[in-house]
Amino acid sequence: MPVITTIDDLKRLHKRRTPKMFYDYAESGSWTEQTFRENTSDFDKIRLRQRVAVDMTNRTTASQMIGEDVAMPVALAPVGLTGMQAADGEIKAAKAAEKFGVPFTLSTMSICSIEDVAENTTKPFWFQVYTLKDDDFMKRLIGRARDAGCSALVITLDLQIMGQRHKDLKNGLSAPPKFTLASIADLATKWPWGIEMLQTKRRFFGNIVGHAAGVSNASSLSAWTAEAFDHALDWARVAELMKMWDGKVILKGILDAEDAKKAAELGADAIIVSNHGGRQLDGALSSIRALPAIMDAVGDKVEVHLDSGIRSGQDVLKALAMGAKGTYIGRAFVNGLGAMGEKGVTAALEVIHKELDTTMALCGRRDVKTLDRNVLLVPEDFEGRWA
Repeated sequence: MPVITTIDDLKRLHKRRTPKMFYDYAESGSWTEQTFRENTSDFDKIRLRQRVAVDMTNRTTASQMIGEDVAMPVALAPVGLTGMQAADGEIKAAKAAEKFGVPFTLSTMSICSIEDVAENTTKPFWFQVYTLKDDDFMKRLIGRARDAGCSALVITLDLQIMGQRHKDLKNGLSAPPKFTLASIADLATKWPWGIEMLQTKRRFFGNIVGHAAGVSNASSLSAWTAEAFDHALDWARVAELMKMWDGKVILKGILDAEDAKKAAELGADAIIVSNHGGRQLDGALSSIRALPAIMDAVGDKVEVHLDSGIRSGQDVLKALAMGAKGTYIGRAFVNGLGAMGEKGVTAALEVIHKELDTTMALCGRRDVKTLDRNVLLVPEDFEGRWA
């Protein structure tokens, strides 16, 4: 077994093991990928203050996210098609998260269904929904999440219209995939992945096929997906969905202070500062750059989390020190899953936890809940000077 010390170690294994169309799906952004790149590079602009001669015994990374105890303030983000990175991928990731003591968020566009994950875990997980036009389907989907014991609903707000991701189009990634000679040749070299996929019955979108009207197989799924997203989404519709759930709600995809204020007014339990991992509006600010203005606007009114760009425990620490109460990893855990299945997800969490704990200690703090701007050196113009 290779020695894993960074997320990049897992990323290299993921690329070697997984078909190109699915690896590229995880490792790409929209259009020029500017925002995708800056989500990570902007973290590098923030420096850390080293402190010495501080008692570093009895350190703890334990915290809470929306009132739930977590081993560290890091949740697994909702990622579509996770079950194509590795067979039964959502189940494997959920089990790893449960054992580690962090939240797992299941995507509506998962391969394994809500019921599949619930049957294979013992603790409540979170469920993410898109804002879809089919109200009957939405009510039944939310009802299924409630029946499965999900403890929070994550409503994604930034995918009314799909951002164009060039790699996906060129690779023929769709529902179902459009295989080309190149992709077939690539699949032939990934035989361990293929053998695992042949051994599972879960190869299509388990939350949709057989549940949405007119979607009984992979062929009918494509037409449904193209028409499903609600272009007319507004805050009134968000309020309807929150009422439909009537439980803890996290609103994902907030990148502007005015939107953050509106989300707080609606009574969300938390908001996620996120640009969808750079997969939607290319040219938007990175999440970490957008965070300070949002903290200034609503930091005392709603719990603020951050998603997009986190690849290390140091990134987690920087987000927490700038005010976030929780963070999310998407590509980092998918790299682990694609590399080594459940063990790889655990490895990703271990890497991030080790980096968070060690960095926190070297910055002179023993408790993750005490992190603040005093452990950071932030450039004066970090948020940008915009006319």
